[in-house]
Amino acid sequence: MPELAYLNGKILPIKKAMVPIEDRGYQFGDAVYEFIASYKGRMFCVEEHLDRLERSMRALDFPPVSKNSVRDALTHLFDKAMIERAGIYIQISRGVASRTHSFPQNTGVQTVMTVTKLSETHAYVNTGMAVITLKDFRWGRCDLKTVQLLPNVLAKQKALDKGVNDAIFVSDKGVVREATSSNVFFISSDKIVTHPLTHNILPGITRIMILDICRKKKIPVEERFYRVEDLYGADEVFLTGTTTEVTLVDTVDGRPVGEGLVGGHTIELYKALRERATRHADEKNE
Repeated sequence: MPELAYLNGKILPIKKAMVPIEDRGYQFGDAVYEFIASYKGRMFCVEEHLDRLERSMRALDFPPVSKNSVRDALTHLFDKAMIERAGIYIQISRGVASRTHSFPQNTGVQTVMTVTKLSETHAYVNTGMAVITLKDFRWGRCDLKTVQLLPNVLAKQKALDKGVNDAIFVSDKGVVREATSSNVFFISSDKIVTHPLTHNILPGITRIMILDICRKKKIPVEERFYRVEDLYGADEVFLTGTTTEVTLVDTVDGRPVGEGLVGGHTIELYKALRERATRHADEKNE
């Protein structure tokens, strides 16, 4: 089935979708976005993603946008594409206007969406990934999902140049924040630990799902600040995200995690997340 784009109400092939040169998302990074995955022909956690999109726009003083209208456009585009395992990208910019730093007046937002095919499983589902830690040099509102991702891009590329898979941002004081596009968890003595929700990390949708799964399975969870040394000494480390799902980390800065053994809890949580996503799809398809 076709990979499609949505541009301000018009649906067309991705290669034919063009945005104006003076779009503020293009010129200033003045835009927010979300990325939703589908399983078995059904989008997962749509409301959670739309709530976060709305929160990002509100925090950045965007003009009001109807969540219902975004949902309707999203659903229409997804249904038209008919891709069972898809990645759905949504981007809303402050609009198109002559290039000036101040907000344009009386200009509507510009909404762009795409639907593309996703792999059935991520690349590291059967193996762990290697990561490095880097000083966090991002802006101070990482809790807002904006398109200002250049630090993340540079960190990811630095990781790849060093022959590893990803990078984890660490504060000047040694506090572990998050990876370039994922939240970070570690497990020690059967307790799961992750960074609390602050301006320094994104409130990940998969993070929410994993915390809920842990509560239902009565797995102890602690949201607190922790340091790189905690990752070095952990029994397991894993990343979570919409496409990352739940991914085991087997080395941090070249040090094996948990003596390099496959993470039992991580695999359990990955299977539980997948089960929840496919069960949601099956219920919708009934």
